[in-house]
Amino acid sequence: MKTDFSRYSCQIALPGFSETSQRLLQRAKVLIVGAGGLGCPAAQYLTAAGVGTIGIADFDTVSVGNLHRQILYTLEDVGQKKALLACKKLQQQNPDVELVPHDVKITSTNVMDIISGYDVVVDGTDNFDTRYLINDACVITGKPVVYGAIYQFEGQAAVWNILNYDGSRSPNYRDMFPQVNSAQIPNCAEGGVIPTLAGMIGCIQANEVIKYITKTGELLAGKVMVFDALTLQSHIIKIGKVTNTNIISLPQTVDAHTLSVAEVKKGLADNSLELVDIRRDQERDEIDIGGIHFEADEIDENMAYLTNPKVKVLYCSSGKRSAAAVKQIRQKSPEAKVFSLEGGLKAWFEAV
Repeated sequence: MKTDFSRYSCQIALPGFSETSQRLLQRAKVLIVGAGGLGCPAAQYLTAAGVGTIGIADFDTVSVGNLHRQILYTLEDVGQKKALLACKKLQQQNPDVELVPHDVKITSTNVMDIISGYDVVVDGTDNFDTRYLINDACVITGKPVVYGAIYQFEGQAAVWNILNYDGSRSPNYRDMFPQVNSAQIPNCAEGGVIPTLAGMIGCIQANEVIKYITKTGELLAGKVMVFDALTLQSHIIKIGKVTNTNIISLPQTVDAHTLSVAEVKKGLADNSLELVDIRRDQERDEIDIGGIHFEADEIDENMAYLTNPKVKVLYCSSGKRSAAAVKQIRQKSPEAKVFSLEGGLKAWFEAV
């Protein structure tokens, strides 16, 4: 029986595109890690384009602060799990696509199993540990990664780990950024982001996926596109055609050692813990919930205090910088009684 491709007639009519291209999309399996500002538009357009199987991996829930840029969700969705909700909404958009939710946190223990069933991975994450983990897992298994990142008014996009004609591989994330101190870099919730940028970079990611699957056009492989939403100008950073990395093992996922808002409030009430604000001075001046204050890049100078017997709970705006800082402290002093406020100030005030 001939498949009805009438809903895809406009893309099939493109020069160089045909029903053969559409069948390639239909047979493709794409995993999107992160159903947030980048993952939402990427998933919406890949679903609309008719990609056969789309996996959505995200263990977070929808919050009010997500809605300005994660336009797949509405106010009624606040509190619901993103992966499950995204798949439900996308299924209504295109019933012919198989949507697979992965309502779990990506770790070094499960990443190989999760990516194994997919042809290409879309990186829509907002933290460096997961980004490096996805990159390394895909390099080891030979899968391409479509990368996107946004911060304030700047966005980036690239395609990592493409198989070259001579059997070598194109550069990956570690060729561009060998390592990053994530404790010192605020994310979108803390540094801000213009919402339209998420849509533009997410759409570019979807575009690169379609190009890769249908073998159409020139991929952003071996280079990074940098886009400025203020000037609407972009430029390309060329990295090279071949990777210079040798990735043979995964970075091990370390427990973030978090405490919930309720646990922290109980600890404050019985004086069994102390709060430590690691945000920037300007953030502290705007609002705080007490405790001592020093910035994330001053941790080394305060190790004597952080490793004394009293329990310390570090906090930032979203919990991501404090979790990275706790990881940094425990790597240097494994017995340190330091924890991160889960969800940061966002969770604290939402609980109120």
